[in-house]
Amino acid sequence: MVANVDKEKCIGCGACVSLCPDVFRIGSDGKSEEYNPKGCKKCDCKAAADNCPVQAISL
Repeated sequence: MVANVDKEKCIGCGACVSLCPDVFRIGSDGKSEEYNPKGCKKCDCKAAADNCPVQAISL
């Protein structure tokens, strides 16, 4: 599973970072970014995508 963040939609709430810190982080622009898109081994990228309030994460 590979995660991708749509920066145009992202509001920088940090929900994905709290659910899947091995894949997501808040970038210098204040929005989420996938710094390790293939790193979803022990976290839950699906939950991060499902809980994004603006549906900015695709898998």
